[in-house]
Amino acid sequence: MKILLTGCAGFIGYHVAKALSERGDDVIGLDSLNEYYDINLKLGRLKQLGIEEKKYQDGKIITSSEINNFQFIKLDLSDKDGLEKLFKQNKFDAVCNLAAQAGVRYSLENPMSYISSNVEGFMNILEACRDNKIN
Repeated sequence: MKILLTGCAGFIGYHVAKALSERGDDVIGLDSLNEYYDINLKLGRLKQLGIEEKKYQDGKIITSSEINNFQFIKLDLSDKDGLEKLFKQNKFDAVCNLAAQAGVRYSLENPMSYISSNVEGFMNILEACRDNKIN
């Protein structure tokens, strides 16, 4: 299966990326790499997945140097055009959406960031799945 995994640099996303890759699925991991919490944790997880910090750039898919069936794209789910392009260029069989702006307190301090990530981003994923007929 070809799977899009959002939030792949998070704690759960990292472990799901490893499990899906080990299972034999082709995985494209997506993460915006925002600085909501220590970015070095995310970069460390990506490095363990074979993605070097100096190699990625916004909107470009790169292949892991360690896992032959894992690729990464730095992309924000609020980037509807970038997301549509990603779906058009890849025929995903499934999407596992783990991307989210966590933290209730932060949502009170910065509600627009929270809405952009969790509501608009999720809606963009749902629309891309519908438009590309992904179950």
